[in-house]
Amino acid sequence: MRKPAILICSALLAATLPATSLQAQSPKNAARPAASTAAPSKAQLPEAFSGWEADGKIRQLATPAETDSANAAALSEYSLAGTEEATYKRDGETLTLRLLHFHDTSGAFGAYTFYRQSTWAKEQIGTSAASFHNRVLFWLGTSVVDATFSHISAMSGSELRDLASQLPVPQGNKAILPPILADLPKASFDAHSTHYAVGPAGYLSGGVLPAALVGFDMGAEAVTASYTLRSGPATLTILDYPTPQMAATMEAKIRAYVKAGKQAQPAWTKALQDSNPSALEVHRSGPLVALVSGDAIPEESHKLLSLVHYAANLTDMPQSSESEINKTARLLLGIAALVLVGSFAAILLGFFLGGGRALWRIA
Repeated sequence: MRKPAILICSALLAATLPATSLQAQSPKNAARPAASTAAPSKAQLPEAFSGWEADGKIRQLATPAETDSANAAALSEYSLAGTEEATYKRDGETLTLRLLHFHDTSGAFGAYTFYRQSTWAKEQIGTSAASFHNRVLFWLGTSVVDATFSHISAMSGSELRDLASQLPVPQGNKAILPPILADLPKASFDAHSTHYAVGPAGYLSGGVLPAALVGFDMGAEAVTASYTLRSGPATLTILDYPTPQMAATMEAKIRAYVKAGKQAQPAWTKALQDSNPSALEVHRSGPLVALVSGDAIPEESHKLLSLVHYAANLTDMPQSSESEINKTARLLLGIAALVLVGSFAAILLGFFLGGGRALWRIA
């Protein structure tokens, strides 16, 4: 009885081993090589749109210095990924386009607020747009488009909307706007005046405080916006720091700077000099430090400042609803099922071996 059983078991084991080996070596189960994330450089500006036709090749610039040498530092802070330039012709007119690529929507939005001036007219192109004479600036997704017409017309806005419809829109994390924008109070808010900065170079174009006092080296982000209050215009500055402890340290420095007045070092910026001294106020909420300036009365400035509130979003860790007793019971049931299956398999194997031996004798 032992020899036939050993032979049969050996045959079964030999039959299963090659299958297991082949399964481990098959391409389906083998570790796949990581896909390359590098994509070929492809121009996003079209060769033609709305009757405009590119005059020559679309030029691609790789560095912030090539794009705008005077503001290369600011573009680096906003993580410029590349730039496209093209000149278009139509019926003797010229349109110059410059498309700036950024790694995410936050960088594109920040660069848009850096170049756009609050006195420019608001337009309905892309996500947000502004114009000044024959120049139009709009932002969409991770792109900022700067267009200059040789002659502006009533159809210029429609033509740029056609261009915007051909630009890609990012998905996932790249499409998320800076969370600090949600901390701006919405009442009496002028969205067209928003200025977002992640570094000192980008902050200079619309900031209220000296850039050295903000603490960008600590990982701060800054947003500035104008408010139209009943007693006068006000400017709200919100600084977001990585931790509340950093915010508390910077709050004390900013409060002392504002209180120093004309003796402050460095000297007050023009925005602070033009403000009502009695309306200047500093407030902290969690990692946020807010400053209100402008020409509003202290009561309204204080009310605006009190609307800045940090709400921590706490996420509960998922907990298993199954108790240890249930886990133990499931383990014992599994063991019992395994024993029953093994016993049944042993009975079938014994019946097969015994019956085969009897049939062999009869034969």
